[in-house]
Amino acid sequence: MKRPALLLAAVLLAGCGAKEEPTLPPFTQADDEVAEAAEVATPEAVPAGRYLTARVLAPTALRATPGGRALHRLGRRTEFGSRRVLGVTGRRDGWLRVVASERPNGRAGWIPERRVRLGSTDLSIHVDRSARRLTLRDDGRRVRSFPVAVGRPGTETPTGRFAITDKLHPDDPASPYGCCALALSGHQTKLIPGWPGGDRLAIHATPQTETVGTAASLGCLRGHARDVRRLMATVPVGTPVFIRA
Repeated sequence: MKRPALLLAAVLLAGCGAKEEPTLPPFTQADDEVAEAAEVATPEAVPAGRYLTARVLAPTALRATPGGRALHRLGRRTEFGSRRVLGVTGRRDGWLRVVASERPNGRAGWIPERRVRLGSTDLSIHVDRSARRLTLRDDGRRVRSFPVAVGRPGTETPTGRFAITDKLHPDDPASPYGCCALALSGHQTKLIPGWPGGDRLAIHATPQTETVGTAASLGCLRGHARDVRRLMATVPVGTPVFIRA
């Protein structure tokens, strides 16, 4: 099933460029779901996984501090049509500090815990920019590691903690995203002059396989299709992504 909102992927996932990327075709959603009625969570035990996640159950404000100034309005779905699942980095008196694409890199926001369903995962993604390598860990133990292309000089891949927001499949496997893409909450802050797209980062496959393991992109992380497919099948949305220089 096609979702009109996924047309935005062509302009929002921008830090993935080759030399000059064309306008991308629409994406189809990786996990097609029937929209559910809005609900509000009741208090529940904190899940036992290493990293907390929060699935938004009802529209809510993303705030600068617990109960503070409203910064953005978050719906139950992302702009690409996926369930909105946020990475949680802290809790305080019924409030959650979360990683959200609506905030600048390195800046968290706060949402009320009663508006979400808590989850957790032991999985995490770690990218070593200088080694040009991505490693998947399960409760700290290495599960899989593979080479990736990183941002070229002048458009280096940003470092920090991010989270997976969406898992997407292009309509055309020959697109610059190859078979599939995991959209990240992070933004490319070093866009090239005149770049017409947006600034969102992603981990994605590529038809330019010769660039994997080099510094070649506008900031995104490119892998071989077999590796990205395995990642797509393994990690849930909300999984933390740590990128270091």
